[in-house]
Amino acid sequence: MPRASANGVELEYECLGDPADPTLLLVNGLGAQLVSWEDEFLHGLLDRGFRVVRFDNRDAGRSTWFDGRDDSYALADMAADAAGLLDALEVPAAHVFGTSMGGMIAQQLCIDHPERVRSLTSVMSTTGDPDVGQPAPGVLEQLVQPVPRAREAYLDRTVAAARGYCSPEWFDADRARARFAREYDRAFHPEGTVRQFLAIATSGSRSDALRAVRVPTLVIHGDADALVDVSGGRRTAEVVPGAELMVCEGMGHDLPTVLWGRIIEAVTLLAARAEQDPEPQGERR
Repeated sequence: MPRASANGVELEYECLGDPADPTLLLVNGLGAQLVSWEDEFLHGLLDRGFRVVRFDNRDAGRSTWFDGRDDSYALADMAADAAGLLDALEVPAAHVFGTSMGGMIAQQLCIDHPERVRSLTSVMSTTGDPDVGQPAPGVLEQLVQPVPRAREAYLDRTVAAARGYCSPEWFDADRARARFAREYDRAFHPEGTVRQFLAIATSGSRSDALRAVRVPTLVIHGDADALVDVSGGRRTAEVVPGAELMVCEGMGHDLPTVLWGRIIEAVTLLAARAEQDPEPQGERR
């Protein structure tokens, strides 16, 4: 897959679909890689007329790792990476779809680089306020513990952890294991996940800055999310002017296949409304 120089790092990415179609930038969550996105989900987006761009965040997958470096980074740096990728692809502005940490990065992209965002979809994410979006007891501890380095032991551990935060009714252990296996076989890098977690923990609240966002926004959250409580999504929708909130009953901290159609339809409608407005966010008065 190609790599792009962006904001001082190298990002591995993939573009799918017709370059003439509106670009939808997918921003991944903590430790996840571009291969985390399910093919059927991507095809659903392509069928609705998007050009889809997916990429590895810094310190994940095959993008730049920060091993051996003393410098830390914040979500703002990761948002600048995404803006730099759009520069490299010569995309003036994109529709942005971010999940979990990716939703935080997407929010920060709207704050720091408003002219680069046509619409924002923030999924199972939060604003960084300490009074909302907190995990249920014991769930976060499962994720921050050192993971086994042996493949099968690693997969056993990650699937067991996923069972605790994914949609209770729709959790598919085989599908989850296949996803984690793709990631392990492509680039096993748990140290990067720790640094990404620190970027989240040290970046603070975005609520005040999000009140200035003027891009069409959709907030999607599950009412059964044990990792980022639904209050985080509700707060996001409260502070972004005009944001639409879609609370999915039974959805945990994942994108269950049963909800793909509903989510893709909502994103498509949001993008269509945004495309009717010729002015990017950064040019509005």
